[in-house]
Formats: sequence, structure tokens, C-alpha cells
Amino acid sequence: MPLAMNREVFITCAVTGSGGSQDRSPHVPRSPKQIADSAIDAAKAGAAIVHCHVRDPETGKPRRDVHLYREVTERIRAADVDVIVNLTAGMGGDMVFGSPEAPLPLNEKGTDMGGAANRMEHVRQCLPEICTLDCGTMNFAEADYVMTNTPGMLRAMGGMMTALGVKPEIEAFDTGHLWFAKQLVEEKVLDPDVLVQLCMGVPWGAPDDLNTFMAMVNNVPSTWNWSAFAIGRNQMAYAAAAVLAGGNVRVGLEDNLWLDKGVLATNAQLVERAASIVTNLGARILGPKEVRKKLNLTKRAPIAA
Repeated sequence: MPLAMNREVFITCAVTGSGGSQDRSPHVPRSPKQIADSAIDAAKAGAAIVHCHVRDPETGKPRRDVHLYREVTERIRAADVDVIVNLTAGMGGDMVFGSPEAPLPLNEKGTDMGGAANRMEHVRQCLPEICTLDCGTMNFAEADYVMTNTPGMLRAMGGMMTALGVKPEIEAFDTGHLWFAKQLVEEKVLDPDVLVQLCMGVPWGAPDDLNTFMAMVNNVPSTWNWSAFAIGRNQMAYAAAAVLAGGNVRVGLEDNLWLDKGVLATNAQLVERAASIVTNLGARILGPKEVRKKLNLTKRAPIAA
């Protein structure tokens, strides 16, 4: 396909994920205040969107408590910088099996399975502009852990997002996830102006080689908006690749802890590095107001507690 560079790019910062990175870098935020402050710093560095998980403030372990999401959301919205809030809705689909010879009962340590309404409660209360929809089930890095998102669960959660007026960001870890996202649009579960995040290099989804990346890009309908990222040391290479292939950029400590070899990064530093790549390629970085217009987003306050 011919090169179709994106000349107007927005940057998403994935502030802190649910992985076990909390003890690998002092810059990974844990408490709601730390997460919000890091998101605000990323916005000041050029991120139009901040994608947020929450963690146990003491241990850094992943959590999905509504009060933690509320505090993060309210702190970001009260800041002196504008930014689009994107909350994960991927938590509550974690299934850890027993041994290969005795897969059942499930291993309680790490297993966290919730119903659709339960997984969406923080979205209902916080009303972010965007929330994620991990559009498939996959083996996810660890030996016996499965990220579980069944077609029925995705239809239910996607329908709730549409009814709430919160735009789903389809997180596609492989081509089949894009296939199912198209099915959700065909069924009118999702509105047709879809936003997609192409997730590259996550074991055991799509590898981060360029042939696979372009296969993913070529499966995104031309009317959809999309971003892409790769985890680890290829994060910045994929900032450039995404722009050159016609998309937008995601960076952040959820996906990569390092600025340079031996140098641990902050979220703001990763956004600054990505912004320099984007502008050096000759593209313009969009601010949050422009991105709201581009993606048809509505900024709202959380519902009363």
C-alpha cells in the first residue's frame, strides 16, 4: 500500500497499567493522587488523552475499586490543564487456571471475574470521555493466565458504553479482535465512528514486526480513527511507524519503563520524546479540544456520589 502519513496526530499516554511493574520503577504511580499527577504532567507535555488504570495505593497491585477511579478522574478534571480521560474497562476478566493436569478449580490468586455491569460501574459513575473495550480473549503472557472477554460479554459492555455516551476504544491485540469489532458495528452495538488502539508485541497477541503491524492497519476500516503502540524497547519506533502508516500515537509507563538504556522514564518524558518524533516527521500535534471534535467526544462531570 502507498505511504499515507498522518499529518495531524494525537498522543495518548497510558499512565499506569495493571501489570507487575510497580516494583521495577519508582516512577510508576500507585495512589490516585500519584496517578492523577502523572497524567496531568503527561498532558502538559503534549498528551491529549490519558488512559488510566488504578492500583492499590500501598502495594501497587491492580485494583478496580470505584472510589479509586472517582478520585483519579476528579483530580484530573480539577487540574489547570485540559485533557481527555480514558478509563480502562478491561479489569474483571482475569482467569488463572490451575496446573495443566488439574486446570479446575481456578487459581484464586489472580483470578478476578466480574459481570458486565460490575466491570462497567466505574465508567457509569465517572463518565469518562473514552473507556477501553478489549475486543477478544487471549493467552496473556503468564503460563496459565487468560484475559477473558467473550462475545456475549463484549456485546453487553459495548452496549452499555454506547448507552452511556462514552466512546469505546477498541483495544485490538490481534486481527480477530478487529473482525469482531466490525461485527459489533454491524449489529449496531457500537456506533460506526470507531476508535481503535492497535496493541503490538503483547505476548501472545500480535507480534510487533512491521508485516503484522501493516496487516493490522489494513484491517482497520478507512472511516475509523486509530492509534498504535508496542511494548518495551520498540515503543518509540512504533510512535514513528504509527504516524507513517496514518495513525496516532500511544506511549506511557503501562507499556514501557525506559527512556534510554539504563534510564528509567516518567510519563511526561515519554510523551515529550514521542512529541519530538511526531513533529520531526513533519506532523502537527492535536490538543484535547481538537481531539474531542475529531472523535465526537463529550466532556461530562461524574455523577453525584
